[in-house]
Amino acid sequence: MFQVLFRFAKRFTVFLPGIAIAYVSLRYTLPYLDKRIPDALAVLVTYALAAYVFIPALIRLFRIFWTPKHLPLYCVTPDGFASDPLNIGVICTRRQLIEVMEQSGWYMADPHTPRYLIKHVLAIVLGWDYPTAPVSKLYLFGRKQDIAFEIPVNGANIIRHHVRFWATTFEEKEQLSARSIHWHHRRSHVQGDELLWVGAASLDKGIVPIRHNLQITHMVDPDTNQERELIVSQLKSKKLVKKTKNIKLDNPYRLVNRTWRGELRTDGTMTVVYLKY
Repeated sequence: MFQVLFRFAKRFTVFLPGIAIAYVSLRYTLPYLDKRIPDALAVLVTYALAAYVFIPALIRLFRIFWTPKHLPLYCVTPDGFASDPLNIGVICTRRQLIEVMEQSGWYMADPHTPRYLIKHVLAIVLGWDYPTAPVSKLYLFGRKQDIAFEIPVNGANIIRHHVRFWATTFEEKEQLSARSIHWHHRRSHVQGDELLWVGAASLDKGIVPIRHNLQITHMVDPDTNQERELIVSQLKSKKLVKKTKNIKLDNPYRLVNRTWRGELRTDGTMTVVYLKY
C-alpha cells in the first residue's frame, strides 16, 4: 500500500507542473502571441514552447534533486523517463562494431545535430530516402548513446529497426555477468579498446504523442526480444559470431512506455555476442 501511494505521489509531482504550465500558456502566453502573430501560428508557438521548452526544463530540474537509483535494466529519455530495455551486447572495438553492423545491413546513424534533424524532417515530409537519419538521444546513467545503427523497413522514414550502444568496461578475469560489467563508465579512448558495447534494440513503427508533455515521437513495437534476436541472427548469418552468452538482468517484465498507450515487453535477458576477431 505504501509503495502504491509513494508511486502516485511521484507521478503527481510531475502532473502538477504540467497543469501550471498549461494554465500559464493559455492565460498569458497564447493571448500575448495572439495579438502579434496569426492565430494558427500563435497556437503552434504556444504548444512548442510548452511541450519542448517549459515542461522538459521543469522535469530536468526535478531530476537534479530526485536521481533514479534503479538498476540499468533500461535506458532513459533526457528527462529521465523509462525507455528501451537493454537487451544486446557486443564485445569488440568501435571500429569492429561499425564493420560488423554494416556488413549485416545496418546503417550508422548521423549525429543528432540541427543540420541532420532538418534533413530528417524534410525526408519525412518530402518522401526522400534517408537511411542514416539521426536517432533521438537516450541515456544510460546520465550518458547518451555512443553510437547508433538503424535499418529502414521497406524504405520508410518512420518505420525502422534501431539499436543504440553504450561503451562499457568489464572485469576480464571474472565470468561475464551483470555484476562484472561497469555499466556507468568507459575508457577515455574507445577507438582502439576492446569494450562491451551494451545496446538497446527496438523497432519504431509509427508516430504518437508523449503522455507527459505532448511532444511527438516514435511508437516502439512492444516486443523488444525479437529485435535482439534479429541482430544476433544477422551477425550469425554473416559468420561473424564466435559464441554468445545470455546474461539475466531481471525476470521478464512489462515496461510502460512514455508514449500514449505505449508499453514494452522483455524477458529480462541481454545476449552478449563474442565476435570472431
